[in-house]
Amino acid sequence: MTGTLAVPGRARVRTPIAPMYADPNVTSAQISQRLAGHDVELLEAREDWYFVRGSDGYEGWVHRGFFAPAPPPTARGSAQTVRISLGCVAGNPSGTRRALPLGARLSPEETLKSGDIVEETELAARFPRTAVAITRSAQEFFQGTPYLWGGITPWGADCSGFCQSIFGLHGVSLPRDAWQQLEVGRDAGPLDELETADLAFFSDRDDRQATHVGIALGEERMVHLSLVRGGYSVERLGDPRDAYVAKLRERFLKARRVL
Repeated sequence: MTGTLAVPGRARVRTPIAPMYADPNVTSAQISQRLAGHDVELLEAREDWYFVRGSDGYEGWVHRGFFAPAPPPTARGSAQTVRISLGCVAGNPSGTRRALPLGARLSPEETLKSGDIVEETELAARFPRTAVAITRSAQEFFQGTPYLWGGITPWGADCSGFCQSIFGLHGVSLPRDAWQQLEVGRDAGPLDELETADLAFFSDRDDRQATHVGIALGEERMVHLSLVRGGYSVERLGDPRDAYVAKLRERFLKARRVL
């Protein structure tokens, strides 16, 4: 049961991942995702679909099956500590278990069965806002992740979803898409001089709108989620023998420093 949802109003994601679509049907493109325990604003209803806005301001269509009513701020349990999945399996008193991706929130009645979680109040201490820590997390949590358009978790992600999730884990808010992220921070200089955790942007469009983003690792290396690589990859940007790297260099737009 999903309960009653009212527009305008709020809803809470009740499933590990809720796909966000460009249009109110499952055949349209997935443009992003919302995660368990996170609330969204309900802006419009169309039959069983809701046009919603997430905490990052990103908007899209989500089916009502992924939602439960968001509890009011004064609801019992609302003051409980928020626990965030770092990739875990949680269980409830009925014995049901579910896997939760990085960034999802456990419900109050769930307990950790395997994997790892962190209390929201401990995030800043465990995941400091430093370049070294951010790039370490990028490699630790997303290594092996397949490319998925609209994805934001290690279960599948696109380039900008990867960047948004990792920086967000460390308390740095980024907008959702690469072209939006390009507007954040300050110029970081040429591709060969990037510092650790700078964002590098690329374009394969005639109008030069950013279509790809990666995170610099220093020493002319970059980590990203690439369709060409099938997902997670670390590139050596100075390697003249790599045809894909040569293409990336041709498509480089600019870099931004957000720390």
